[in-house]
Amino acid sequence: MSSTELKLARSVDAPKGKQMPDVAEGVGPQIQGTLDRVGMSHIEVPVKVQDSNGELMILSAKADAYVNLVDSAAKGIHMSRLFLSMQKKLESEELTPKLVEEILTEFVSSHAGKSDSASLAIDFDYLIKRKALLSDNSGWRSYPVSVKGTLTKGVMRLELGVQVAYSSTCPCSAALSRQLIKEKFESDFSSKGGLSVDEVAEWLSKESSIVATPHSQRSIADVRIVMDRAAPCVTLLSIIDDVEGVLKTAVQTAVKREDEQEFARLNASNLMFCEDASRRMKAWLESSKGVVDYRIEARHVESLHAHDAVSIVTKGVDGGFRP
Repeated sequence: MSSTELKLARSVDAPKGKQMPDVAEGVGPQIQGTLDRVGMSHIEVPVKVQDSNGELMILSAKADAYVNLVDSAAKGIHMSRLFLSMQKKLESEELTPKLVEEILTEFVSSHAGKSDSASLAIDFDYLIKRKALLSDNSGWRSYPVSVKGTLTKGVMRLELGVQVAYSSTCPCSAALSRQLIKEKFESDFSSKGGLSVDEVAEWLSKESSIVATPHSQRSIADVRIVMDRAAPCVTLLSIIDDVEGVLKTAVQTAVKREDEQEFARLNASNLMFCEDASRRMKAWLESSKGVVDYRIEARHVESLHAHDAVSIVTKGVDGGFRP
């Protein structure tokens, strides 16, 4: 077919009977070859997900949609087919592993002969209303989450990812602070005999007595998991709840004095380096049924240093996540 002999296709947007040129179905590429991924990124889409009460809520998301191109003579793919089928599914149904698989299957079937694999990545902020630690207050938390699916020659892989902010108090800084407080206590009472409980309590209540405090910082747990398809469905909410339950010191929303005091107690009871945080999450995932693969990153955005402290661990399966 010459460059002037373009195949004509009827457009649904055109007046009835009008034919329009379809360049994608005309002349083949000047340089032929297969391609690993062709599609679109950062597509604005809605997603329907369950809130903490089991009710569906609609959130704004960004999606990446791709298929491969195995027909080396094909000029390109039909991007509008990916866009329209994905949009229709996401705006009408709850985001579930089954829905992701349906979308990917439709991506491939809409490019029969051209593609045999597809991928879909959806990123959004998951809103959860959280209760305060002790008071009757509550507030909203926003958790960055991701759902990534691939369908390769009929084999489905689904990856769920969450990011959870928490507080980490440095064990080394806590030990050094205790040493300074001990030295201050010895200096203040070295010349005195027996002390009463009231005297010690009075000393502890003075700001001048607590001469050092450990440093803590906001930290981020980035967890990505792949579940066995035969395992019970794991929700994004359950993953977030489990991460916060393992780390114990999730950042808070509405805070009164009693909540702040409880938060301080939790931090003192859960001193941790980034290595400790990663090991806690690793132990949780290793004991969780149906986890095929995982990648864990604990990032402590240091208040002492100008750099971050980071610990990463993967399950280590062949062809799986890498550090």
